[in-house]
Amino acid sequence: MIRKILYFFGQLLFIPHLILFFLSREKELIVLDLYAKKSLKKDVLIIGYDLSLELLLNKYFRTLFYFRTTGFFSKVLRVFYPKQNTFIIDVHTKIGGGLILAHPYATILNAQSIGNNVYVNHLVTVGEKNNLKPTIGNNVELHANCTVIGGVTIGENAIIGAGAVVSKDVPENCIAIGNPAQIIEKKQ
Repeated sequence: MIRKILYFFGQLLFIPHLILFFLSREKELIVLDLYAKKSLKKDVLIIGYDLSLELLLNKYFRTLFYFRTTGFFSKVLRVFYPKQNTFIIDVHTKIGGGLILAHPYATILNAQSIGNNVYVNHLVTVGEKNNLKPTIGNNVELHANCTVIGGVTIGENAIIGAGAVVSKDVPENCIAIGNPAQIIEKKQ
């Protein structure tokens, strides 16, 4: 009971974030991110409650929220409610909705584009090589400590295993593991 009361008062501090959310052009993407692991809600009050609670408790989600909401007001809020410094998203990366963040500690996302419903674990590096950035499809899983680098394309529904180093294209519905990454299986 005491925890719920403390959460309630903590959520009140995030009312400016709710205002930013309702003024944002990226509302739909933020809602998809918020409910990436849960069933989607339609009620505005429930969305506001869930959003303020997630922003209070999850600095990784807060970092993604600030990525989605740019502008002066967003930058001011970052001073008082900081983002997670060990989770970096390049400002030029285009990310679809429903990004699933599984404690992305020490993760860098620097891609041409990242599709919808992508799962990102900790220590993941998606990076640039020779001015070329990866393109990640929809429903891709990037597991712990994997590296995707250069102008490669990761097809839809692909899984990049833990510790894999991907420097060549991975077709859709495939599983890639190892260093260098090799395709071990095509999913049905």
